[in-house]
Amino acid sequence: MNCFYKSALFTDFYELTMAQGYWKRRMTMPVVFDYFFRRHPFGGGYSVFAGLETLIDALEDFAFSQEDLDYLATLGLFEENFLEYLSSFRFKGTIYAAREGEIVFPQEPLLRVESDLITAQIVEGIVLNVLNFQSLIATKAARVWNASRRGAIMEFGLRRAQGADGALSASRAAFIGGAVGTSNTLAGKEYGIPVLGTMAHSWIMSYPSELEAFNAYADIYPKNTVFLIDTYNSLESGIVNAIEAGKKLKEKGLSFGVRLDSGDIDYLSRMIRSRLDEAGLQDVKIVVSNELNEEIIESLVDDKAPIDVWGVGTNLVTGGNEAAFTGVYKLSAIDPEGEKRPVMKFSDNPEKSTNPGVKNLWRIYDEKGAARLDLISCSEEEIQEGTEYIVHHPSADWRQLKIVPARIEPLLFKVMDHGVRVLDLPDIKECQAFMKERIKSFDSTYLRLLNPHIYKVSITDRLYDLKVSLINAFLKQKLSRS
Repeated sequence: MNCFYKSALFTDFYELTMAQGYWKRRMTMPVVFDYFFRRHPFGGGYSVFAGLETLIDALEDFAFSQEDLDYLATLGLFEENFLEYLSSFRFKGTIYAAREGEIVFPQEPLLRVESDLITAQIVEGIVLNVLNFQSLIATKAARVWNASRRGAIMEFGLRRAQGADGALSASRAAFIGGAVGTSNTLAGKEYGIPVLGTMAHSWIMSYPSELEAFNAYADIYPKNTVFLIDTYNSLESGIVNAIEAGKKLKEKGLSFGVRLDSGDIDYLSRMIRSRLDEAGLQDVKIVVSNELNEEIIESLVDDKAPIDVWGVGTNLVTGGNEAAFTGVYKLSAIDPEGEKRPVMKFSDNPEKSTNPGVKNLWRIYDEKGAARLDLISCSEEEIQEGTEYIVHHPSADWRQLKIVPARIEPLLFKVMDHGVRVLDLPDIKECQAFMKERIKSFDSTYLRLLNPHIYKVSITDRLYDLKVSLINAFLKQKLSRS
């Protein structure tokens, strides 16, 4: 884990100025904060939740070192007694969260932090940093994987990623989202992700001829050979030499692959497949790369281009055309006098208002086992199968519908209790398998790249009434001041 995550300075500065303000006013009451996001990235119809284990690992070590405190003292804003208070700071809160790899939707409380106000405020930065980036990349990877008709996706974006942690976090998240492996060797060590890669153009150019370069590599790595065939000319040179070198491996009972990294991938892949088949090398796989994204991959798959493995770098690990996940962290309840009082953010834009109180999240399935909607409830509500419910649009407007759940699943689970991990989190391979299983529950109309169908997220009658009562109280108060 990146060492920066262990420092409680890994937070926005205003969290610390607010924290000192709370401390001076003795505002250390229990609170509840929710992490949720407002819209899907990439114009998509679903997202993938990722980053939970990274976050929990970080929170277990999150503290102010003496060097951190010495630095804060130089800023001239923080009192000595407050810095002494921070010296013993540890995360002692309780966390409920969705599982990594879960398919998730806007407005849903995906992580709930219950702690004192100062603690909840200080950890805001790390919660958002970790979950937003990894959820963005996991979602991108899942879109790429789906576009390939759930084929083999290699992630090799290390050289284009935003710094060291950007590369590591992206490799982790991309694997959860469906990648079969990574080029990032450190990510392989840290997370147990399969590492992939053979040669670059420089290997071939360092030999007197392309054929000598291929033969040398096949001699050194006979069980792990993928010939990069576009250094000089893919059809006139690359595939010719790859076939000659590859036949020697074939005679030994070994297989190999070929990789394209430039040119018209559709046309070249067809010509190369034809050449390989004519040479009796039907089992040789074709790997392609070169600025691929989900739209390009989907187009090639729809055109039935004979491609077996997709190498995706820049557009996967950076998010491509979407810079950030729209996750936010908002106060939903405060407990100044021994009873949690629900609070909410009001906005001129109804979509930016928040859902108040302590909440749970449920997935509702129909008789065929398909996910029909996700339901946000007050924490004390127990949703029952076979019972009719009236549910409402989360913006508390007039839209509502009736449902009778055939099957119900809770989506939030207690992960930490007063700073102690209480749930064994699955390893990264289990997270990927979970994502691949969960996505099967959703109709393909929610998963398509272009104009996806909108999956319903609703709130219960009880939460709707609570939200409307707070809105009405706010409007009444506003009118009394006018």
